[in-house]
Amino acid sequence: MGFRMILDAQEDIEVVADVADGVSAVSKARELRPDVCLLDIRMPGLDGLEVARQLAGPDVTDPLKVVVVTTFDLDEYVHQALRNGAAGFLLKDSGPALLVEAVRAAVSGDALISPKITVRLLEHLSLPKPVTDDGGLSPRELDVVKLVARGLTNAEIATELFISIGTVKTHLGSVQTKLGARGRVEIAAWAWERRLVG
Repeated sequence: MGFRMILDAQEDIEVVADVADGVSAVSKARELRPDVCLLDIRMPGLDGLEVARQLAGPDVTDPLKVVVVTTFDLDEYVHQALRNGAAGFLLKDSGPALLVEAVRAAVSGDALISPKITVRLLEHLSLPKPVTDDGGLSPRELDVVKLVARGLTNAEIATELFISIGTVKTHLGSVQTKLGARGRVEIAAWAWERRLVG
């Protein structure tokens, strides 16, 4: 009910259904084809990881966008959710602004992961010697990349760099093209591999 209130309060978001269990989530999502499905990890019937696999997994012909929102802050859940096609992984204590941004990011083809999870996962990457290439990025694009790797949202990056959110999105689009990255997570991984953040 809390999520419904937060999301329905947005002019560009409409909640089309909510269900009580994983089996209903799969059937209702397939019937309604919403732009984004929000899933918890622990649900009766089928858990959120299995629902994500059935709706967005690598074997799904016409996948839906799935965002996992949970209280369970375990790395194995994050890895499995992403392997199962999730376009986002948020902790329930992330706050309403990040929930709304995760839904919008999923719609636009980006992946948003709770900043503290992103930073923790990237810190645990086994990092060989730093790679020194800049990927052809401009100094400003590198600034944006470093902040993405630190787990900042687009709004926080805009504030930090004194630029508009639209400019942040433009830089991120350019960065994705230059690096061949599919989203924020790959951009952040690129930065961590090059030890641009610490």
